[in-house]
Amino acid sequence: MKDPRDIILSPIVSEKSYSMVRDKRYSFYIDIRAKKSEVKRAIEQVFNVKVLKISTINVKPKPKKLGRSIGKNSRRKKAVVTIGKKDKIEFFESI
Repeated sequence: MKDPRDIILSPIVSEKSYSMVRDKRYSFYIDIRAKKSEVKRAIEQVFNVKVLKISTINVKPKPKKLGRSIGKNSRRKKAVVTIGKKDKIEFFESI
């Protein structure tokens, strides 16, 4: 079994993600190989909340240019987690 902190890479900090906090929906970058069941277990262990629903999104790499160099940024996977009405994640509430 993987360590939960290896599955959850970082929270997504943006205006859109903070607008979803009112609806008890939180966004995280997760490991690209992680399954929904692993993400659910990791969120519940790390933040001590009850997860109701998980949506995962694969973000494709975008081409980037810097001078004559052409490359791509890395691909990512996002998870949007809906938690119970009485639960909250303190990290998002404090900012």
